[in-house]
Amino acid sequence: MVVGRIGRPHGVRGEVTVEVRTDDPDDRFVPGAVLRTEPAARGPLTVAGARWHREVLLLSIERPDGSPVDSREAAEELRDTELHVPVADLPELEDPDAYYDHQLVGLAARLTDGSALGTVTAVRHEGADLLVVARDGGRELLVPFVAAIVPTVDLAGGVVVVDPPEGLLDL
Repeated sequence: MVVGRIGRPHGVRGEVTVEVRTDDPDDRFVPGAVLRTEPAARGPLTVAGARWHREVLLLSIERPDGSPVDSREAAEELRDTELHVPVADLPELEDPDAYYDHQLVGLAARLTDGSALGTVTAVRHEGADLLVVARDGGRELLVPFVAAIVPTVDLAGGVVVVDPPEGLLDL
């Protein structure tokens, strides 16, 4: 499961910015956490330190051989690396209405009348949780992931039901 993507370097000592793609960054990016990477040849990477700078997560990381990423140039080489954790390492969710992103990606999105809307291709966490639904013709629709708009998530059936407010489908 993707939990982040390394962005640009921060400073000259090898820290990297991280585009967080998890609801639990404080649990996923703790010192000592080992993260798989895509491309795989860049990892696995170990979190040596984590801190927040305003609303941006900064990581100090170590390479597979244990050596630190300690320069801006070395950090730049890791830009756009996806950070993953094995799905088996994820804890069970206590809330029956909570889902991991990987559980939602690939579900068919249908309207309340049963007509096809598209397929969930991603989940974004940008202040609000948004389902990215791929529609026919290559268009993407961002659907707020709230119970009033997505009243049903049927993992076993492979479907989310969307009850869009007026105008949402026109965006």
